[in-house]
Amino acid sequence: MPTIRLPAKDGRVEDYATKPPKKFPKAAPAAGGKPFNRVAYAAAHVVADPLADNDPWLTPAVDWETTLKFRSHLFALGLAVAEAMDTAQRGMGLDWPTSLELIKRSVALAKAEGGTVASGAGTDHLAPSPSLTLADVIAAYEEQCAAVEKVGGRIILMASRALAACAKSPDDYAKVYGRILSQVKEPVLIHWLGEMFDPALEGYWGDRDHWKAMETCLGILKANAPKVDGIKISLLDKDKEIAMRRRLPEGVRMYTGDDFNYAELIAGDAEGHSDALLGIFDAIAPAASAALGELARGAEKSFHEILAPTVPLSRHVFKAPTRFYKTGVVFMAYLNGLQEHFVMVGGQQSARSLLHLAELFRLADAAGLLADPDEACARMRRVLAVHGMAN
Repeated sequence: MPTIRLPAKDGRVEDYATKPPKKFPKAAPAAGGKPFNRVAYAAAHVVADPLADNDPWLTPAVDWETTLKFRSHLFALGLAVAEAMDTAQRGMGLDWPTSLELIKRSVALAKAEGGTVASGAGTDHLAPSPSLTLADVIAAYEEQCAAVEKVGGRIILMASRALAACAKSPDDYAKVYGRILSQVKEPVLIHWLGEMFDPALEGYWGDRDHWKAMETCLGILKANAPKVDGIKISLLDKDKEIAMRRRLPEGVRMYTGDDFNYAELIAGDAEGHSDALLGIFDAIAPAASAALGELARGAEKSFHEILAPTVPLSRHVFKAPTRFYKTGVVFMAYLNGLQEHFVMVGGQQSARSLLHLAELFRLADAAGLLADPDEACARMRRVLAVHGMAN
């Protein structure tokens, strides 16, 4: 196996010997002809066009062919795609017009390939301001929801920075969500994105205390249960997720967005389980697919054995500042040959240090997730060279 020199703490450089990649079993149809007994969405990243004549910090440029090819990769593994979410740099480089184009293309691809897509609808074309009215926020949500429905897409109702900026009380959230949910054609997924993922969303649902905010959110879910498929919470706190999961209205799913504790939350307990809508599933898709297949056939031990080595990798990718996790997700795709460069929309490839990327390389290798260690080393060397490190 190849060896590579990697930077370490305190300015040291060390030789690192890679390990053979794991061969993950392909998920086979279980009961009912489906490969999984959990709903499993991978929130997918976008691939930037590195040759576009644009200002990267200001104008997104997407390599549509490679971006869609990655979605085909996820579909082939049995995973559904959560489209145009924060993993796709929504609100951190990807604007609404480009997001809508992405949604159109992804929905069409899913129809052609038999995949499943749910797409983010929010208010990100509306600049957050305390001077906004609830009517402004409602109109923005209506515009995006209508656009997603028009192309035949399912809706993930994203948290709104604009609503967080102008809401005066929990009742304002109930009013906005009640209005939007009364109009949607099909049940939607609701996304509660914590402030660790987006600082602009602190105090969402009208309170900085997550437990108090949860009461407001549960009230909205109960009042609108027929229009809600489920809720994804991204708070990186398994106790809060489990507590909320046990109080959901009948028929409303809990979709874990906990990239720290996903394995145990998906496995569940005697009182229930979480389904999945995870950014880390983009980076660990082969392992996630194999593990979910094992769980579906009742092999919970194998499920945990496959996912356990991925958890340290995920915790590293999503470490604080968590909002920069997209850099690690795209870096994994680059290392594994799923895209030919490490350039991101908005120039976000610079959001993590070389030390961070080197440790990500080690953890991905330890999890058996470098599909071709020779090629991964070659690609890592290119990144090291850009940072002035000969290898």
